[in-house]
Amino acid sequence: MSSEKDFSPLTPNIVRALNDKLYEKRKVAALEIEKLVREFVAQNNSTQIRHVIQILASEFALSQHPHSRKGGLIGLAACSIALGKDSGLYLKELIEPVLTCFNDADSRLRYYACEALYNIVKVARGAVLPHFNLLFDGLSKLAADPDPNVKSGSELLDRLLKDIVTESNKFDLVAFVPLLRERIYSNNQYARQFIISWIHVLESVPDINLLDYLPEILDGLFQILGDNSKEIRRTCEVVLAEFLKEIKKTPSSVKFAEMANILVIHCQVADETKLTNDLIQLTAMTWMREFIQHAGRVMLPYSSGVLTAVLPCLSYDDRKKNTKEAASACNHSLMKLVTPEDDDDDDEDEEKGGSIGTPSREDSQLKTEADSSDMLNTSQESVGFSNISFFTPASTDRPQVTLDLDGIVQVLDRHLHDSSTGMMTRIAVLKWVYHLYIKTPRKMFRHTDSLFPMLLKTLSDESDEVILKDLEVLAEIASSPAGQSDQSDSCDNSDGKLELQVPENIKPGQSPSASSKASDTSPSTPSMNSYFYKFMINLLKRFSLERKLLEVRGAFIIRQLCLLLHAENIFHSMADILLREEDLKFASTMVQTLNTILLTSTELFQLRNQLKDLRTQESCALFCCLYRSWCHNPVATVSLCFLTQNYKHAYELIQKFGDLEVTVDFLMEVDKLVQLIESPIFTYLRLQLLDVENNPYLIKALYGLLMLLPQSQAFQLLSHRLRCVPNPELMRTVDESKYMESKQQVVSRRASHTQMDYQELLLHFDLVQSKHLEIRHQRSGRASDFSDRKFM
Repeated sequence: MSSEKDFSPLTPNIVRALNDKLYEKRKVAALEIEKLVREFVAQNNSTQIRHVIQILASEFALSQHPHSRKGGLIGLAACSIALGKDSGLYLKELIEPVLTCFNDADSRLRYYACEALYNIVKVARGAVLPHFNLLFDGLSKLAADPDPNVKSGSELLDRLLKDIVTESNKFDLVAFVPLLRERIYSNNQYARQFIISWIHVLESVPDINLLDYLPEILDGLFQILGDNSKEIRRTCEVVLAEFLKEIKKTPSSVKFAEMANILVIHCQVADETKLTNDLIQLTAMTWMREFIQHAGRVMLPYSSGVLTAVLPCLSYDDRKKNTKEAASACNHSLMKLVTPEDDDDDDEDEEKGGSIGTPSREDSQLKTEADSSDMLNTSQESVGFSNISFFTPASTDRPQVTLDLDGIVQVLDRHLHDSSTGMMTRIAVLKWVYHLYIKTPRKMFRHTDSLFPMLLKTLSDESDEVILKDLEVLAEIASSPAGQSDQSDSCDNSDGKLELQVPENIKPGQSPSASSKASDTSPSTPSMNSYFYKFMINLLKRFSLERKLLEVRGAFIIRQLCLLLHAENIFHSMADILLREEDLKFASTMVQTLNTILLTSTELFQLRNQLKDLRTQESCALFCCLYRSWCHNPVATVSLCFLTQNYKHAYELIQKFGDLEVTVDFLMEVDKLVQLIESPIFTYLRLQLLDVENNPYLIKALYGLLMLLPQSQAFQLLSHRLRCVPNPELMRTVDESKYMESKQQVVSRRASHTQMDYQELLLHFDLVQSKHLEIRHQRSGRASDFSDRKFM
């Protein structure tokens, strides 16, 4: 440094000592500067004070010579000590050159700069707060300093500054938050430790309401929660727990809407191999649960995003048990927010009333909170989440919080289509669909055409629980009054095989059989909407295309539908549809399945009782409808006649079996029928064998079956039963009055049977069987032609 410069009021000795390489000589010079400045303070000579500070800053602290810079730093600290409480007047001039030295390449010089700033801050105390951002910026750099001495010095300064902030009520949080938001995305471990420690301190100060600015730093906090350092993660967990505790105490002042998408992002794991991501996801899911419970309907516009994050977690195993439980709570709470009020059609309200009704006071409060929040800018320095879904709230301009139904349905549909979706997730998706049909049926039916094919396809799921829930949804669609309105007769389908067609000339609520024959309609059958028939038609189509589904799950599906819907509706509609079925082999198989269900399932007890005594017009109509389709399977037709006590007709049918092609499958069906006759279902039939005179055709029909059977176990079983039939003369020894009463009941029952045209039914049976015979001959002919070509 040139000795020709004028450094007054600093003496040449002071200047020389400040430039010395020995610390002790620089310290002596600092004591002289302190003494000099004290004199200027006593004289109130601020001009000279500023001149001394300016010389120390520009000529020493910012000098090119390292020893001069060290001298300048200790000199500035001496000035601050001398100024005492008046140092606040000169802080800008004192602090800025010291902070510049924080960037020096010499670690010793950085340490001296830290020491100097510590002395300046210690003297000034609260007066440094207007310069807090500069100090914080400098300290954040030293926190990541590779030199341990520098880091140690910066930690002392950091603690001092935290004490000052804690005891002061003049901290400018508004000015600080932008810097905090910028620095919170640092990837340096030490910088993160520094940031999270400051947030912890600020959050604990009663006079500083950091909760108002939580939306600006929440994403960064979740980034820090994924740090590799266990200590940093623990501190971050504590901070987030404190914030959540405060949110639960004062939910009315929380900006839920501004933070919703941040939680949606972090509830979705981008990389499941990182253990820290499990912690992030669990914490975010816990926050989401509390948000839904405390914010209520404010979260509805974000429901599609919430479901995107929550639904996959429901299929987690025990390794992520806590996350799964939190996700389940989120899902349950969100579902409860959907109410019938969400089914209000705004478009219809506008058309009818010309304006939308005034929202309630609660809705207005919800609107105020929702409208006052701005969307999170997800591009904000948050990295690593480019492949994760988040959703903008729907209809934020509405006068009240609105359910994002379209977005929800899109998410649910996507999970149903995804083959990798876990079982519990699929069940939850179907529960959501069912819930939406219950709470918002009118709006949901706008999506039915797009959902219907996938719901049908879900019937092929491997899980019984999934199928049960799927059937509940389909049953609700088929029976909901909201589906009674005019719907399109077809809907798009993804596989191109299933068609949603209502039979011709059928109106919503009218059974297919009503269009073909009025006498077949059962007035006792509750009316269904148009989707009921679409469902029945397409269910049978799926059984036809997937024979394995029919074999494995067919009975299970139909039995559950009989519980969920009216059993008579199910059998009436399926019988009518099968009557038009072109694939006769499938029709026969399906009739056999339906017949087995009808005769054996406990769910069909009421329907069996209705068919036992054909005393009403409705029961006769049902019998005729079933009979026409049951003709696809001769043995099933006979069993239906047994069930309805049409023994004479059963005998006439068996007489015709001699003209049919008796195959092994045919004999196996007869065998099964004999087994059924011995079951509790046909107890009344076996008891009627005691009344020989009034039931001659029953005995003849059973003997007819016996003659059809080869010498088998079933033959022995039925033969033994018929040998037990008593002598008619023996049975007449009973009281004559009771005998005549029994005979009168039989005559009365037969009189009701005469309402039906049995001759026409027999002709129909012959017609159907001739079609089956023609089809078998065609197949046999094709097989013969193929064999001839093969050996030519």
